[in-house]
Amino acid sequence: MSAARPEGLSAYIAVTAAYWAFMLTDGALRMLVLLHFHTLGFTPVQLAYLFVLYEVAGMITNLSAGWIAARFGLTSTLYTGLGLQVVALIALAQLDPGWAIGLSVVYVMTVQGASGVAKDLAKMSSKSAVKLLAPREDGGLFRWVAALTGSKNAVKGVGFLLGAALLAGVGFVWAVLGMAMVLAAILVAVVLAMPPGLPRGRKGAKFSEVFSKSANINWLSGARVFLFGARDVWFVVGLPVYFYGVLSDGTDEGNRTAFFMVGGFMAAWIILYGAVQALAPRLLGAARRPETALISVARGWAWALFVVPAVLSVAAFAAPGPAPWLTGVLVAGLLAFGVTFAINSALHSYLILAFTRDERVTMDVGFYYMANAGGRLLGTLLSGLTYQAGGLALMLATAAAMVAASALAAGRLSLRDTHTTPA
Repeated sequence: MSAARPEGLSAYIAVTAAYWAFMLTDGALRMLVLLHFHTLGFTPVQLAYLFVLYEVAGMITNLSAGWIAARFGLTSTLYTGLGLQVVALIALAQLDPGWAIGLSVVYVMTVQGASGVAKDLAKMSSKSAVKLLAPREDGGLFRWVAALTGSKNAVKGVGFLLGAALLAGVGFVWAVLGMAMVLAAILVAVVLAMPPGLPRGRKGAKFSEVFSKSANINWLSGARVFLFGARDVWFVVGLPVYFYGVLSDGTDEGNRTAFFMVGGFMAAWIILYGAVQALAPRLLGAARRPETALISVARGWAWALFVVPAVLSVAAFAAPGPAPWLTGVLVAGLLAFGVTFAINSALHSYLILAFTRDERVTMDVGFYYMANAGGRLLGTLLSGLTYQAGGLALMLATAAAMVAASALAAGRLSLRDTHTTPA
């Protein structure tokens, strides 16, 4: 990394540690909820409903969190996000298996909504901090944001595996209570150890400032909606349910094995995605390229991503059912999707910070991640609906269409409204 002031590096390390802790529990919680309620008999659409409020809350949170951070400071939103996640985990442990399915869905949706607020408070705080702390020379900003985002996704991938392992090992209730206790201890440690270096807020910040007047930020946010919608349309419900159905034989032992295998694949996918994100600046030669060149690169990678779900949807249409060859094609194809998706995501994460100004960073990042949450919401809803209506083929064709929409939005990014210094 480029050289940075010691206090800036210390603050970056503290923010990253807090974000890692959060995302470990976030990944584990998603896998716990998905697999636990699938075994209770929830349909794919009902499973998707469990995550709807999580994404809606994320949209609302990101829209307001940028203003809250500008008004009260980045550390306040970071600590609030961590604390709220602890509360959500404890609340989820109170779920009574004897409740009717309708009541269970409403309760879990509400708790997941609180978790969505927590996640996006922590995310917005961490990503905004990078803009303010990273060195600007020799591609420093791209490297620092790629390191934070890539490592976060690797940690979240471990969380997927951890969630499946905890569900099989200690059960749902003790898994979420254990995570709550660990995250509470980490929150206390981060509060005590956080060095100075992050802005404390400004009293004159207005909520209306959240909405950006930059065409590039707006188009990039639009591209982000469809990029993450294209991932979550298969990632949230459809693929885990498909793999579980293929791998489980209906026995307790078979169910546990399926938990580990589904969780293992989802973890491996996220870890691969995170690793490629972290390497993206080096893979793209970002230190030698101006910002305008990286905009052109983003357009090309968006269309490269389109090819993968398009091919997979054709394979799924051709398959008569859950054939072994189709499972192999899906695994290989979705790993290729992960690599290409990671490059796209890393470019987006860099460009939003490059486009914004220091004084607007929390608001522009909040607006951008509101779009990110909107994409996840769209993908989550369509994941259950398309899988239940048309199986893998329709689900993957929907993903391909959404990638095409993301590429079209990225194509509208202006080469004129940019900085001229290297990334």
